[in-house]
Amino acid sequence: MSDLPRKAVTRTAKLAALPLGIAGRATWGLGKRIGGKSAEIVGRELQQRTAEQLFKVLGELKGGAMKFGQALSVFESALPEEVAGPYRAALTKLQEAAPPMPTATVHSVLEERLGDDWREHFLEFEDKPAAAASIGQVHRAVWHDGREVAVKVQYPGAGEALLSDLTQLSRFAKLLGPLIPGMDIKPLITELRDRVAEELDYELESQAQQEHAREFANDPDVFVPEVLHQSEKVLVTEWIDGIPLSEVIAEGTEEQRDRAGQLLARFLFSGPARTGLLHADPHPGNFRLLPADEGDEDGEWKLGVLDFGTVDRLPGGLPPTIGHCLRMTLEGEAEAVYELLRGGGFVKEDIELDPDAVLEYLLPIIEPAQVDAFTFTRDWIRSQAARIADPRSPAHQLGKQLNLPPSYLLIHRVTLSTIGVLCQLGATVRLRDELESWLPGFLAENETADETGDGTTEAPEECEPIADGTAAQA
Repeated sequence: MSDLPRKAVTRTAKLAALPLGIAGRATWGLGKRIGGKSAEIVGRELQQRTAEQLFKVLGELKGGAMKFGQALSVFESALPEEVAGPYRAALTKLQEAAPPMPTATVHSVLEERLGDDWREHFLEFEDKPAAAASIGQVHRAVWHDGREVAVKVQYPGAGEALLSDLTQLSRFAKLLGPLIPGMDIKPLITELRDRVAEELDYELESQAQQEHAREFANDPDVFVPEVLHQSEKVLVTEWIDGIPLSEVIAEGTEEQRDRAGQLLARFLFSGPARTGLLHADPHPGNFRLLPADEGDEDGEWKLGVLDFGTVDRLPGGLPPTIGHCLRMTLEGEAEAVYELLRGGGFVKEDIELDPDAVLEYLLPIIEPAQVDAFTFTRDWIRSQAARIADPRSPAHQLGKQLNLPPSYLLIHRVTLSTIGVLCQLGATVRLRDELESWLPGFLAENETADETGDGTTEAPEECEPIADGTAAQA
């Protein structure tokens, strides 16, 4: 591959071939069964071939195609095992690697953005990329002051590729649906398209990363590398080693899994409270498990956080109404929860629902917040996905009548994605501790009482149904 494929006709042809390939393999499977192979064996072979083609194409194209694949990867744990098995390895590959950009192209971008003397900025520069992602790849280098750095170089034509891919993918979203049962794919693609401009803007990414780096400097639990240089298509940050979260998922110890899960939950809720920003790309390739600082004998593993290209700007942190509503759900206040949902636009005016049925719908989803420590497992998230995805279930019928206001779309997706990663880790997490520490409104004593004259606190006007049950949806 000489460069990131930029011609729309080339990319469209490759993506359009995916559903045709799926149909062809189904015919092949039927032939195998007629030839005497069992349906189970043929089914496994069919899933494996489908996974290989799907993620090979998504990885090769990078751009929006690979972004879509990475977004799907965090929901792998929600799939039934007979489907998830063949997909797991292919999905994991997308979290860490993709075919590299040619060296000549990398040098051309660096020369264009850093000047003809770009090499003078570095004592060393490795031409072979250390990692490749959807819109750029990372090279390891040594900055002119001796610090090890990560040099992120954006693919030429990345913007056009992102939009072209996601537009094409949206056209046959229904055909992709059977690949990931229970997931509503079109809203995921729409949300990714809405974030294209931010994803491509390294200045915005630099600002978000620097804000996190300042806030988490010397933090015992979370490390964010500093930004050393930024230009239009080049971003230079401190280099961090550590164990990629995908490796912890694959072969980490119980201690590593639990610690990674606890810190991931902590970062999800503490980040917005401390920086006013929500890191909105929580796939495992963006996190590292780091050993304790040298000389810190009592220290534990830390969480290294990468890639701030997609963030949600929340100046006051997560909306307090999320905490209010979650607490009331835990307390079994069906009528109050229902009124909050209706007031916030989560239940439309022309819809009438049974408050007790709404509470029954929500309680299984928030089980992790009901106990001191909860073990996130693939079985648990599969049970949630199955409950919502089954058209015959009351939960499915009720879920279809709920509405998610646009301002909560990204918060919702990030929450579900993080839960997906926790289930991949199989981590035991004290989630309630994080909610009590960082989620506004979760503790009643943290509410700001309105002056009603009788010492009571007025209920908030709206509420977010945390993880509204569509555990396999975006």
